[in-house]
Amino acid sequence: MANSTRVRRAPAAASSPGESGARARTRQAILDAAVRALAADPAASLGTVAELADVGRTTLHRYFPERADLLDAVARHAVTAIGAAHARARLDEGTALEALLRVAQEYLELGDLLTILFTGLLPEEAWANDVTNADALVAVCARGRTDGTLDARMPDDWSLGMMWSALYLAWSTVRAGDADRHAVVGNLLLTLRKALGSTLD
Repeated sequence: MANSTRVRRAPAAASSPGESGARARTRQAILDAAVRALAADPAASLGTVAELADVGRTTLHRYFPERADLLDAVARHAVTAIGAAHARARLDEGTALEALLRVAQEYLELGDLLTILFTGLLPEEAWANDVTNADALVAVCARGRTDGTLDARMPDDWSLGMMWSALYLAWSTVRAGDADRHAVVGNLLLTLRKALGSTLD
């Protein structure tokens, strides 16, 4: 059954110091438009982004002179959105497996931003290796070995890689409209529980 891919909007990216409210809103409109445009077409031009943001090319270039500047801003936006997902997932609460299941659901809500991360358009070092976000997930994995809810035989990078692989399948299915979103979430959680959970969980 086809299903809507509407998701929670990612939090606003941090504005530049001293930037007025109007400039900050314009910057955010351009970033939101860039995420939509690049998710649909990784080669989307700055002109396409400007049109989606309902601003002129001159205005866009005042904020982001080059395409590389815009991509860097989208990468920083991704770091902010991932951090907000971690906060909503309450990583410090409950067992480690429960925390990973919650954060996987929150990641799925990143929507088009998730598409951009999966395409490799943004350099991985620009978002995936953010120290705060990366350390938070590694800490959850370490807790899982202590509380017994994660399979201690799997190293952290393997466990987290499994989560991202399952997320790719889940989001691809949602985006294609091939299954009901509720069913996709259920399959995602079942997959992660079986793949990452200890035999004692």
